[in-house]
Amino acid sequence: MANLIKKDVKYLNKDFGQFRENLINFSKNYFPDTYQDFNESSPGMMFIEMASYVGDVLSYYTDTSFKESLLSSADESSNILMLSQLFGYKPRLNTPATCNLDVFQLVPALGTGAAAAPDMKYALTIAAGMEVTTDDQITFHTETPIDFNNDSEITVYEIDGSGNVSRYLLKKTIKVISGEVKTSEFTFTTPKPYDKIILPNTNLIDIISVTDSANNKWSEVDYLAQDTVFEDIANIPFNDPTLSAYRSTVPYILKLKKTARRFVSRVRDDNRIELCFGSGVSSDADEEIIPNPKSVGHGLEYLRRTTTSAVDPTNFLYTSTYGIAPSNTTLTVKYSCGGSTEENVGVNSIVNVADVTYLNETGMVDLESTKASLAVTNNESAQGARSKQNLDAIRQNAMASFAAQNRAITREDYIARVYSMPAQFGAISKAYIVGDAQINTADKTYPAETITNPYALNLYVLAQDASDNLVEANAALLENLRTYISQYRMLTDAINIKPAFIINLGIEFEVIPKPNNNSNEIVLKCIDRLKTLLHNDRMQINGPLNISSIISDLDSLDGVQSIPTLDFINLHKTSGGYSGNEYDISSAIKNNILYPSLDPSIFEIKYPNADIKGKAIKP
Repeated sequence: MANLIKKDVKYLNKDFGQFRENLINFSKNYFPDTYQDFNESSPGMMFIEMASYVGDVLSYYTDTSFKESLLSSADESSNILMLSQLFGYKPRLNTPATCNLDVFQLVPALGTGAAAAPDMKYALTIAAGMEVTTDDQITFHTETPIDFNNDSEITVYEIDGSGNVSRYLLKKTIKVISGEVKTSEFTFTTPKPYDKIILPNTNLIDIISVTDSANNKWSEVDYLAQDTVFEDIANIPFNDPTLSAYRSTVPYILKLKKTARRFVSRVRDDNRIELCFGSGVSSDADEEIIPNPKSVGHGLEYLRRTTTSAVDPTNFLYTSTYGIAPSNTTLTVKYSCGGSTEENVGVNSIVNVADVTYLNETGMVDLESTKASLAVTNNESAQGARSKQNLDAIRQNAMASFAAQNRAITREDYIARVYSMPAQFGAISKAYIVGDAQINTADKTYPAETITNPYALNLYVLAQDASDNLVEANAALLENLRTYISQYRMLTDAINIKPAFIINLGIEFEVIPKPNNNSNEIVLKCIDRLKTLLHNDRMQINGPLNISSIISDLDSLDGVQSIPTLDFINLHKTSGGYSGNEYDISSAIKNNILYPSLDPSIFEIKYPNADIKGKAIKP
């Protein structure tokens, strides 16, 4: 057997040209007498170039596959969604608007003169899920019941001809969120491990509930191995006689509950939601699947012979079935759809009651006239509605969320948590966090100085209205944020949530067009570019504006010769719809950079079509 010659193979080829060149050299070195015609039109070159083509394609697929396996470089939406959820981050769905809603009803008076009082047997009790709409048919719904019998604000509404009160007005304030509530049914027969269903809508906000034919509730969990969930139960005397005394302010009690009926959800690249269930076919107790903790460390022969898994503390975190697989039942999934900036409606826009269920229709009292008096209105604008996160936002938030590891320690952790607040609670558009500044008065011999409290943080936030303009977050959105952040903050941290200051700006500029260019078109082109550069999505709290960079960007536009002047002006008149915050622009410009106020503030071009003005001049 002839000795084989060890051939020199190059493994660094990446593209068609490199493959082609190396194949030619390989043929010349190892087959000099076999083939010598390397002319472009020769049959041998055809095969060499075909092999180079295949190598180039395979190299491309290899590089692309590796790139798509990394969250920081992936481009495909399916890969970004999969990797972000692998990191433990659930991309935000469409986000609803939220606000406080005033709900009114009339009740007759009981008694006359000083003894007059509202007849509370006519007070309504309304189930959660009442739907209310605007005149433009934008739908909102309640998440908690309304009981006018408890802590209603009572005022005199009507006085008869004798001077006696004839009717009283009852008022309750409750939070509402936007979105149309829908249901879908899915039938299951034979149990299948990790069975999946896909909800039909693409504009999903939140999954409200999942129930089966036997009215059993299925709970959403972060991972199928999680068998304990929080359950909110109505704070009524039947459930807890002691705590029910506080039901006016605490309508629900939070309890821990073990459940085998559970599912996880994920966002698909077609913008629909997929629900995945467990693999078990029984509802056996956990200790029949996982060793009893009391047995750990006993080392008993009986346990070693009878347990089906290792007697190890880590096994208590997992189950063998990861929940029950649904079978011989129909699951009813209730969810809400919507989430667009149109749902950020203004004050007194929500005025219609579309659907309501009463809980106190006993027949003992005729409530028809009382029901007819039911009225609603929002005393504040609805805020927080936004469409789903774009891929770049998902990528950045997933990495930030992974770094935070379900706790907030650094400032970046808090910012990541603010932006990842679940959709059903509303959306914060801008967030900024700093240490709480306090006055040091310990030493009376020196003037008071400002120091930073290491245990307190000031979180400055803003929301957006229906026109994507920055506004202060309303009370409902702030309360949701405060509750959400409290789950992750350090025990010793105090978080003060405050609104950031909005500094409204206008722009006046001059442009010299290049010869043979339409002046009006060049001005409009510059205005469109300024709208993009200074859009609210690009602005951040306490973020400066580099005027030189803006001018340089305009100079690069086709048809622009130069930008001789570009001036920012402060627009602050509240009569014009501006924030009212006055700001000395000229004093805030250093080295052609416009700096915001020392107090956390953000620049905003509120009305770009009117607030950006330009004119063309001759050189």
